[in-house]
Amino acid sequence: MSSPDKYAVIGHPIEHSKSPVIHRLFAEQTGEAITYEAIDVPPDELNASVTRFMALGGRGLNVTVPHKQSVFNLMDECTERAELAGAVNTVIRTEDGALRGDNTDGIGLVRDLRDNLQVELEEVEILVLGAGGAARGILPPLAELRPDELVVANRTLERAREIADDLADVGRIKARSYDEVEAKPFGLVVNATSAGLTGDIPPFPEHIVGPQTVCYDLSYSMRDTPFIAWAKQRGCTRSYQGWGMLVEQAAESFYLWRHVRPDTGPVRQRLPGTTD
Repeated sequence: MSSPDKYAVIGHPIEHSKSPVIHRLFAEQTGEAITYEAIDVPPDELNASVTRFMALGGRGLNVTVPHKQSVFNLMDECTERAELAGAVNTVIRTEDGALRGDNTDGIGLVRDLRDNLQVELEEVEILVLGAGGAARGILPPLAELRPDELVVANRTLERAREIADDLADVGRIKARSYDEVEAKPFGLVVNATSAGLTGDIPPFPEHIVGPQTVCYDLSYSMRDTPFIAWAKQRGCTRSYQGWGMLVEQAAESFYLWRHVRPDTGPVRQRLPGTTD
């Protein structure tokens, strides 16, 4: 009897990760024989850790903060969506031993918003807050939906412009600093800043949220994140944390590794879920 295939998530810190639970539930549901662990990898040990894991029989990795952009540079090849994002959250070891990088964050967000939460995406004005690696991962699939307007806003305008320029071939993305965002409520506001769980809210303009605005935080917590609390105080119609995105991006990784697509519904029900 062959031993289970080895997978893991790497990050620093990593003890908070729910990925081992999610992939264990996927494996139980689909009957796939895998093991999945969380490995704390300091930045200066990234290359050696990835090499060691694969040398010991690893078949694939999930990658979380702070390694998504650094792992990109370690890949033998990358998919188009990883190239667009400039970041990798899923590593697949191919049959010939090469490492292929992919990014499932964007499709995970879109599936959660569109399929699970029934949020309209195609004819709305969307604002993404933050211009780091998380924003790069989600902007391409949002742009491909051709919303009425897609804006990326950041504390510094230069970072926002850089992303908008890099993704110009995908769709039209407007770049703004926070104080330049048009004085109107958006249909969907997504928080992709790194300040999600620190308690410090960047200087987001208050007019971006109105009674018809859906707010979504890529971060997630057992209680309201600072952004979700901020959005509720400003009267948004619905607010959600990134639990559903976490499960959906994991399901896409599982499919890339195992060629079996798990049912995310039962797994989402096992996690804290969304806030209304």
